[in-house]
Amino acid sequence: MDKVINIEEALKRIEELEKENAELREELEYYRNRKLSGRQKHNAKWMAIYNDFVVGYESGMTMVEIAKRKYKFKKSL
Repeated sequence: MDKVINIEEALKRIEELEKENAELREELEYYRNRKLSGRQKHNAKWMAIYNDFVVGYESGMTMVEIAKRKYKFKKSL
């Protein structure tokens, strides 16, 4: 009789664990699909901009000169 109780308990525990596992998989899927905020991985566009900055900076340009070269700023008064 003792083995029957243990088997029944084991089956109940397996069922509980499978339910918990399903919930955790849903939570994991949520975290995989959410949009990340903050710092993102460096992509090709970012690397191109960074390398352009490095070339300008190492050639002796100031930060303002690099910014003006890349972006057109409007004078505002």
